[in-house]
Amino acid sequence: MKSKTEFDNIINADIVEEDEELDNSLRPKKLSDYVGQKAIKENLAIFIEAAKKRGEPVEHILLYGPPGLGKTTLAHIIGNEMNSNVRVTSGTAIERAGDLASILTGLEDGDILFVDEIHRLNRNIEEVLYPAMEDFAIDMVLGKGPSAKTLRLDIPKFTLIGATTKIGALSSPLRDRFGNTFRLEFYDEDELETIIKRSAKILGVKHRGNGLKEIAKRSRKTPRVANRMLKRVRDFAEVRHQGEIDEDIARAALLMLDVDIYGLDKTDRMILETIIDKFAGGPVGLDALAAATSEDSDTIEDVIEPYLLRLGFIDRTPRGRIATPGAYSHLNKQKVSDKRQKLL
Repeated sequence: MKSKTEFDNIINADIVEEDEELDNSLRPKKLSDYVGQKAIKENLAIFIEAAKKRGEPVEHILLYGPPGLGKTTLAHIIGNEMNSNVRVTSGTAIERAGDLASILTGLEDGDILFVDEIHRLNRNIEEVLYPAMEDFAIDMVLGKGPSAKTLRLDIPKFTLIGATTKIGALSSPLRDRFGNTFRLEFYDEDELETIIKRSAKILGVKHRGNGLKEIAKRSRKTPRVANRMLKRVRDFAEVRHQGEIDEDIARAALLMLDVDIYGLDKTDRMILETIIDKFAGGPVGLDALAAATSEDSDTIEDVIEPYLLRLGFIDRTPRGRIATPGAYSHLNKQKVSDKRQKLL
């Protein structure tokens, strides 16, 4: 039998490259194949059909919600449904107004421009987007000083799809220019099981019993996490067993990966334990929590916190984050007040 170290070496080799390729193959290509987000799907189906009948691009769309819920996948699905090319960039990649102008002038009629992390765009770059979104034109400034002139340049009619985890970080003028704004919600267990059943079929993963249900249960209500866990459990099954996933194998693999029954990993539990042990349960500010755990504050706020909030393990108060009784119970911790009571 292979040791934990040997197993870790096997499953970690070339994981990043493999995951990038597999993620693209696992993404649904049509709305009918997309699981979950029922209300969003119904609305998009109507908007897409109406746009096709008019022979126009779909109105600009803003997608927001925690990472891994399918914002990028939806953008590509819209492109497929509209038979349009999808150009992908991110708010961090566009550093100057000229970069955006170059992208916009390179589009063709009906193209979709998908901007991930759109909340990271600089304000001066946003101003280039305003006329582009409303009038399909960009204003170019030629020259400097008193002799500078403004030239309006027409661009192809396109659809902008923006994705963000922080809708509040978008300026109001930009947010108001989107014709459709959709919030993606966390998935339930049945939806996640349906997603990874489809992924298992594509990957040729054998399974039986409640093996996939166990993975879905611990997937943080997030499709991206569910697919990643499926691939890791598949690796475990191939190395330790005969390649078939059942409930016991799924549990053993996820235990080795330090994923507990709620889908919390070592980092999640470290955050909770830090709030409880170092800050007496809170309240503690985000910056202080980030410093105490050596975790990036954006990672805590955008990736870790939303799920802990949904589980009811932390609360956000005006004074900071606090651990709830549910967190104490899950980690088998006692409140300081309870300890004092026992001593009395």
